[in-house]
Amino acid sequence: MDENSIAAQAFVFFIAGYETSSNIIAFCLHELALNTEIQERTRRDIQDAIENRNGKLTYDAVQDMKYLDMVIAETLRKYPPAPMLSRRCEHQYQVPGSKLELPAGMRVIIPIYGFHNDPKYYPNPAIFDPERFTEENKRTRHSYTYLPFGEGPRNCIGMRFALLQIKVGIISFLKKHRVETCERTITPIKFSRRSLVTTSEKGFWLKIVQCS
Repeated sequence: MDENSIAAQAFVFFIAGYETSSNIIAFCLHELALNTEIQERTRRDIQDAIENRNGKLTYDAVQDMKYLDMVIAETLRKYPPAPMLSRRCEHQYQVPGSKLELPAGMRVIIPIYGFHNDPKYYPNPAIFDPERFTEENKRTRHSYTYLPFGEGPRNCIGMRFALLQIKVGIISFLKKHRVETCERTITPIKFSRRSLVTTSEKGFWLKIVQCS
């Protein structure tokens, strides 16, 4: 492997493994600062799970935080790390129920951001609502309308690592602190057009308050 290939691999590891997760943590804290009731419920979920595990932040405690899972899922819906996916059609394919035919070799763009903000699947998509991701509500939607990590055999290989990393990052903030908006908080967020991943054009500005 030459130096260019090594550099390219390192770049991908950084962008895919850390840049995306840190952005999702920032987007999540931004939404929690705007939605104080959701933030307090998330903090209670974290505190209760830790107390039920003898006051220790263990792997099992993290897995017990079901409302936090819903909050992160809604963050990933509203702010998917990649706004679209590109795939290549390996074989000629007739789309079921239509006359559309995809020739072998055609590039197919999957509009993740479009699916995630389609009111057909997510009513009032601009509203941050973790209740979309209760087990009951998830069963009402096709699984391919939610694609923050792709889907199927070629989905993101780092999905479990990313979700755990995001959860631990948010827990570390909310375990003893709460987040609030400040005079520099930008809403609605404008996405950067220069970034390879979904992020804010002007950064994230929040106030972190220590809890007694």
